[in-house]
Amino acid sequence: MNDNNTKPNLLIIDDEANMRHMLSSMLKVDYEIDLAESAALGLEAIKHRVESGSFYNFILCDIRMPEMDGIAFLDHARPFLKDTPVIIMSAYGTIDIAIEAMKKGAYDYISKPFRKDELLLVLKKAMEREALKKENYSLKKQLDQYKHEASFPGMIGRSSAMKKIFYLAGKAAESDVSVLLTGESGTGKELVAKAIHSISKRSAKEIVSVNCGALPENLIESELFGHVKGAFTGASNDKKGLFAEADGGTIFLDEIGELPINLQVKLLRVLQESEIRPIGSVKSKKIDVRVIAATSRNLRSDISKGLFREDLYYRLNVLNISIPPLRERLEDIPYLCIHFIKKSSERLNKPDCYGITPEATNLLSSYNWPGNVRELENIIERSVLLSDGERLVVDDFADLSINMNKNAHAHDSIGVINDLTFSIKDAHKKIESYLIKKALEKSCGNRTHAAKLLEISHPSLLVKIKLYNID
Repeated sequence: MNDNNTKPNLLIIDDEANMRHMLSSMLKVDYEIDLAESAALGLEAIKHRVESGSFYNFILCDIRMPEMDGIAFLDHARPFLKDTPVIIMSAYGTIDIAIEAMKKGAYDYISKPFRKDELLLVLKKAMEREALKKENYSLKKQLDQYKHEASFPGMIGRSSAMKKIFYLAGKAAESDVSVLLTGESGTGKELVAKAIHSISKRSAKEIVSVNCGALPENLIESELFGHVKGAFTGASNDKKGLFAEADGGTIFLDEIGELPINLQVKLLRVLQESEIRPIGSVKSKKIDVRVIAATSRNLRSDISKGLFREDLYYRLNVLNISIPPLRERLEDIPYLCIHFIKKSSERLNKPDCYGITPEATNLLSSYNWPGNVRELENIIERSVLLSDGERLVVDDFADLSINMNKNAHAHDSIGVINDLTFSIKDAHKKIESYLIKKALEKSCGNRTHAAKLLEISHPSLLVKIKLYNID
């Protein structure tokens, strides 16, 4: 049924009047039926519906018809079908023809003569596929709406933890106070810094970002504060430092805990006096820079060890924003997944990959995520690259390592995955191939029994076995 409680509409294309009548009688209770006695007339019916602004929910099409067969119909109809599942029927077609039809875009294949329950099962699976699509589409709409409503472009999260981050970031953007962002590596501290800058009065200038842990110790002072010509060997020209580059804007000092102790003294002076002195210069220069710092270290512990200056800590930590690890905001994972899938599919030029199944989302939600959001983004990008389906499925994350000692919930979820039923809920190649192999193993190679486990017809199983080259 559709969401508005009307019957889904179904187009039946078959040149045999008896078959059209039989299918219509069989399915009219659950579907609104349109009939076409040829592929050409079926194509006209589809075009007419498109012109009226709608699409068929499902299409049943015979493969052997005069003038235009089912394969040619798929070629001609594809531009007008949108995502409508086409189920091919044939009393004569070989497995090779069925495979060709599925490569042309057919959703499934059913062999004549078939029982009513076989056909209803195929249509049920197609309906479940469409329901999954709608679920992903709904999630994308929610994500787009949320991003539209959010005050911080590019920041994703609906959890209470992230709402607190948004509130504090908004307050930080209202003033020029120094902000210290703390949290594990990969939680998105730089993203928060950029968000604060983007809605502050300094947003007309680009934020200047520097990773204090990535700069050679002998070059940090020159990079931050600049130098004059002849200040040291190799200083052949004056150099403008990053603080001077950020004048009038914001500088983001990432991994501030890695800054050498002697440079901490000079940074403290910059913060206190709002002025810099390039290496080799006798003059100081006033600057107007807002400082946002970030660290994944425990600075209080470093202070007790003499590794970080306590006075600098308090100067930086006027407003502290602690970014939660991903394992503490698991409810944000569905939104992050859709965001990263869209981002990766655009970057990798794979527009057909647009969503993720609930089972795969559950798997990702069971993982401990030691690398946090950065790790999730990398795994999604890899899965989009390797996937051949429209949605990412559990099998696309087969290499994901679950740390059960750190996350007991992960153990429960892995048990559920290992105990998956053999009912196919997706037509995508990898998960279908995986489940078919498992069903064949369970049935000791008995294809009839395997088809029952998979809840598909025996001819359809034969087609898929050959399609996926399963021994």
